[in-house]
Amino acid sequence: MPAAFLVLFYLALTCAPLALAALQGHPPRPLRDELASGVALAGLAILLVEFALSGRFRVISGRIGMDVTMRLHQLLARAASMLILLHPFLYSGPQSLRPGLTAPGSTALNFDWSGLWPGIVAWLLLGAVMVMALGRDGLYRHEIWRALHGIMALVMAGLGVLHATRAGRYSGDPALWGFWWALFAIAVLSLAWVYAVKPLMKARRPWRVGSVTRLADRTWELCLDPEGHKGLHYLPGHFAWISIGKPAVSLNENPFSIASAPAEGGRLRFVIKELGDFTNRLGRVTPGTRAWVDAPFGSLTLKRHRKAGGVAMIAGGVGIAPLLSHLRQLDADDDPRPRVLFYANRAEEQIAYREELHRRGQTGPLRVVHVLSDPPEGWQGETGFVTSEVLTRHLDAEALKSWVFVLCGPPPMLHAVEDALLGLGVSARNILLEQFSYD
Repeated sequence: MPAAFLVLFYLALTCAPLALAALQGHPPRPLRDELASGVALAGLAILLVEFALSGRFRVISGRIGMDVTMRLHQLLARAASMLILLHPFLYSGPQSLRPGLTAPGSTALNFDWSGLWPGIVAWLLLGAVMVMALGRDGLYRHEIWRALHGIMALVMAGLGVLHATRAGRYSGDPALWGFWWALFAIAVLSLAWVYAVKPLMKARRPWRVGSVTRLADRTWELCLDPEGHKGLHYLPGHFAWISIGKPAVSLNENPFSIASAPAEGGRLRFVIKELGDFTNRLGRVTPGTRAWVDAPFGSLTLKRHRKAGGVAMIAGGVGIAPLLSHLRQLDADDDPRPRVLFYANRAEEQIAYREELHRRGQTGPLRVVHVLSDPPEGWQGETGFVTSEVLTRHLDAEALKSWVFVLCGPPPMLHAVEDALLGLGVSARNILLEQFSYD
């Protein structure tokens, strides 16, 4: 399904309530009243469709990228929240404070309590969800925030639909009434798929921890082996949600890029940095511990760039993981194309897989360029950051024109490198990137 079709389908869903309302033929009200109803209809539609933008549906994230999916989820949720929070203050027309005096399709606003209370509670819940989402990194463990976010969002959406169908001027119409409850049913099924169905499917394909090995300063390699099955079908550049030592049906799971290559067989390898919660305890995980894998996800693959003249990879820190998967698979396929890896770290002791990268650079078409922002005395590699000057010292004009560039690392680095590549004339179509966070 092309990404353009997904965009059109999204626009059709979110604009459908406005179209269904316009077709009802009600006499016009004051402009502010119509604007209030319009922003409420649009906001509720966006909010309900948001449940499908959770990032766990490959039909979406596999085409536009997981980072783009999650960023859209954030931006659209904020837009929907502002529309919904604003709409009660836009009404200016006559209002009925006597229950049952006015029907939902009338000119005056209907303040019947049966329709008003779901809207009040949903409105307050929406504000709470917004505050929790903005403060999630410092206030909650990830699995607690995830559970609260999902439950509160679903309750809020259900109450919002109940308010719209009971008190709305347009939503009492059978067509729009059915549309709202159909969208809410899809939202319920989306959460059920992510939190129940997929974990139960995952339970049929268990994994075991094969090894946990320190690679560099605060950086570990985690190896998982399939138990009773052949493993995972994936492409270089994909990532997985994994949980270790927990039940299959658990909210305690984390996303990590796959560092192994499909050609290596069933074993999965991950490069993980200690950043908090689960990652800080990784060194204490013992081999044989039961693990669960939900994968593959992501779009940092080369399947649309098989004809590129070469491959330039730019990694920051543990962003080396998906690029290692690419390098290992390219070597396993005896791909003759030239390739360059720019590997940026703060200090020399943070370089992971240094010997392997050196070996691949000695025996294959790979050149490795290490870049340190805090180099030791006597360092012979590049220093500072991956800038236009660093890139042009190692890539000629033909490479900038015909190669594909694969980026993975912290967001500030990715943005800076992307700007540098575009400034050097690299086509945006030839730049693939995936970032670690979506703040």
